[in-house]
Amino acid sequence: MYNMEKQHKLGKFHALERICMLLDEDSFREIGSNITNLEDAFNIKKGQFPYDGVITGYGTIGGQKVVIYSEDFTVIGGTLGKQHGFKIANAIKMAIENRCPVIGINDSGGARIQEGVNALAGYGEIFYYNTMASGYIPQISIIAGNCAGGAVYSPGITDFIFVIDNISQMFVTGPKVIKSVTNEDITADALGGANVHATQSGVAHFHMPGEKECFQKVRDLISILPPCYEDGYLHTNTGSLPSYTNNIKFNKDLTNIIPGQSNQSYDILDVIRGIVDEDSFLEVQEEFARNVVVGFARIKGIAIGIIADQPKFMAGVLDCDSSDKAARFIRYCDAFNLPILTLTDVPGFLPGKDQEYKGIIRHGAKLLYAYSEATTIKINVILRKAYGGAYIAMSSKHLRADFVYAWPTAEIAVMGADGAADILYGKQMKDMAPEEKAAFRQEKIDEYNEKFMNPGIAAMHGYVDEIIKPEATRERIYGDIMMLSDKRALDEVKKKHGNIPL
Repeated sequence: MYNMEKQHKLGKFHALERICMLLDEDSFREIGSNITNLEDAFNIKKGQFPYDGVITGYGTIGGQKVVIYSEDFTVIGGTLGKQHGFKIANAIKMAIENRCPVIGINDSGGARIQEGVNALAGYGEIFYYNTMASGYIPQISIIAGNCAGGAVYSPGITDFIFVIDNISQMFVTGPKVIKSVTNEDITADALGGANVHATQSGVAHFHMPGEKECFQKVRDLISILPPCYEDGYLHTNTGSLPSYTNNIKFNKDLTNIIPGQSNQSYDILDVIRGIVDEDSFLEVQEEFARNVVVGFARIKGIAIGIIADQPKFMAGVLDCDSSDKAARFIRYCDAFNLPILTLTDVPGFLPGKDQEYKGIIRHGAKLLYAYSEATTIKINVILRKAYGGAYIAMSSKHLRADFVYAWPTAEIAVMGADGAADILYGKQMKDMAPEEKAAFRQEKIDEYNEKFMNPGIAAMHGYVDEIIKPEATRERIYGDIMMLSDKRALDEVKKKHGNIPL
């Protein structure tokens, strides 16, 4: 019944093999195996295609129930007809009703042309249930072959997209269409291969070298995600949670992790690993907009989301892509009530005409909107720089973070001392001799540093709750999560919904 060899010749696993490799052993139960195509058209006979080219059912991953569907490229190229589309839509509906994740393995030639508008109806049903599921259950897409035309929009709605080297291809219009319209020659891989979507477009969230590695990463992700939305619920892998007063440990490795020079870089991943449980950090969109790091982790067993500026890339500055990356991740965490930990070291928004033309105002506004709208637990630790509008955007007290902490190395101001001195005293220094100007400028820089570039000023105004020692950060955050575990928003404006600056 299954043409395994045809797939193996293409260097790929069969749809059924993929399901069995991903799920717990012997846990898969197929639903709808007798559904076939219904229409006679263009040399296609009714009932010709077994299971209409997509295998659907349920199983478990690490004991967690999931619904799954896997398109079979060996059955008329995995093309989507009406029955094929309705099977997938029903699978997503089943996942919604049973409050569990849904996983789609995409390997399709696109809409089945022979079925005309009925194929498009199948896509429409899928998109509708993708949207219904969004924010209620996790939706994961694995691009394990072709995914072109209208087919790309289902993964585009889902939460996480996995791409695989030399296998994944995603694009709205393929190379042949582009050639006919623009006369441009481009390969499918250069147009929409795994590397393109992992590093440039930002469409993909996880970039894997092979199918086996991909399935293992999906299992890792499922193990840390809440299986569905549940109000006021902490997702933990430890059962009962220890009191924050028990077994307190300080991590001395964080004490001097921030370099002495404010313009010296360091790796924010070292800070993250010093705070979260060992080997628990799972980074999302690792290769895209690397000036911001986002991902999931655990603190004493509790699942959290992390957003952190990365000084190692572009000095951790915010730009269009990093704003989008962080904003969508914030909204995911908020939808599932995952506590959000923000680690701030940001010199500002990236200046320049390229960013202005690209719409940095609109993209930066998404980040502000996402943090302001989020009602889950929000904790911010300012490690070093927090300048200007970027200070506000990175989960500041003004956007209603529950707790904002600062390490002693924190610098909170409108801008850096050098720039401030040049703006404030530029006219006075204009006619000074070089030596006099240098001495005067340094004097004003030192004065600005003393008056504004320390966390004490922000703490005095209540914009920073406490100045904490780096080594105490993990324990402080865990205590806060315990304290805030029953948090409920007090104020709410009655409206249908806001208008996020998309």
